[in-house]
Amino acid sequence: MLLSKDEVIKSVSNYGWTYNDKKLSKTFTFKTYMEGLEFVNKIGSLSEKKNHHADIYIGWCEVKVYISSHDMGGVTTKCINLAMDISFIND
Repeated sequence: MLLSKDEVIKSVSNYGWTYNDKKLSKTFTFKTYMEGLEFVNKIGSLSEKKNHHADIYIGWCEVKVYISSHDMGGVTTKCINLAMDISFIND
């Protein structure tokens, strides 16, 4: 089930995620390029376990993550759960 804009913002705004164009997004920064790649691999493993996959863009010491349900055309509870899990990968 798709969540309303208000539900999405309430769920993720305290964790640095933003909501725009029916998707969640967050940019993570790292000291080195390799730290960013390691982070992406952790996201990949997590996504496979949850069977829900983020769009990931890798730059110099920066990783941008976008999450939405491609099937549903917006953000679902599954998206929120994945975003929260990604937020705590390096804790």
